[in-house]
Amino acid sequence: MRKAKDYLLLFVKGMGMGVADVIPGVSGGTIAFITDIYEELIDSLKSINIDTLKLLLNRKFSAFWKAINGNFLLAVFGGVILSLVSLARLIHFFLNEYPIQIWSFFFGLILISSIWIFNKIKKWSVPVGIIAVAGFVLAYLLTSSSPATTPENPIFVFFSGAIAICAMILPGISGSFILLILGKYEYILGALKDLNFFVIITFAAGCVIGLLSFVRIVSWFLHKYHDLTISILAGFMLGSLYKIWPWKETLSFRTNSKGEQVPFLQENIMPTEYLKKVGEDPHVLSALLFFALGIILVVFLEKLANYLKESKKYA
Repeated sequence: MRKAKDYLLLFVKGMGMGVADVIPGVSGGTIAFITDIYEELIDSLKSINIDTLKLLLNRKFSAFWKAINGNFLLAVFGGVILSLVSLARLIHFFLNEYPIQIWSFFFGLILISSIWIFNKIKKWSVPVGIIAVAGFVLAYLLTSSSPATTPENPIFVFFSGAIAICAMILPGISGSFILLILGKYEYILGALKDLNFFVIITFAAGCVIGLLSFVRIVSWFLHKYHDLTISILAGFMLGSLYKIWPWKETLSFRTNSKGEQVPFLQENIMPTEYLKKVGEDPHVLSALLFFALGIILVVFLEKLANYLKESKKYA
């Protein structure tokens, strides 16, 4: 039976997951795996089903809470929420003040994360290779043809939450990465920073529905078609790097819901063209430094996960 200090430790682990989920390319699932709560997290989420919901509807609150491992989920997700809210303002500041450096950091994170995921494929085959290429092409087409922004209506925000939260249960896939692809990363960060409760609640509702709906689907695919699932995810991540490229030229603007002019259509350009076309310093050296930091962070987390896994094996 867990004591208060055990739940405090779970809360801290949840905070670690929240930190990871704010950063595209680093997965909360990876942190859960490293801190040895991944399997319990998946099992607890899967326990929220028709049978346990019947307990809740019949006002058997104690039985419901015990059946879903409620204390565990509350401690972990309490830590996740605290990290999301507290870090949103900081990340939002850096995105506004140092966009090239931060996007370079994210680029390195996602590049090395996709390579790390490819390494998890147990057996390569022609179908696995074809699926990986298909994921790459699909992501490239989606990110290169879509505008810089997407709708801000509640339905799309709800949908974004439902899709992004699924990444939390996949080590290596980041929820923030999914939000980047959907064009909602900065928007959700802004809502957290400004405590826009309507957007936050809409997004959170999508997250809840996404978790309850997709956790079984994702788990089934990973167990039944592990290599194919991993290959399409990794290919999708590589193909989406187009969206994360730090140097962009804005071709047109639009007015957002706050009356601010924000980029609408953007085009990737080389750093050598950035000064000429945009009129600003491309910050190539600092971009390379942050790119390297992104790679180092993921490599460190991978080595740490392997070390802890081996230590547990021989404990």
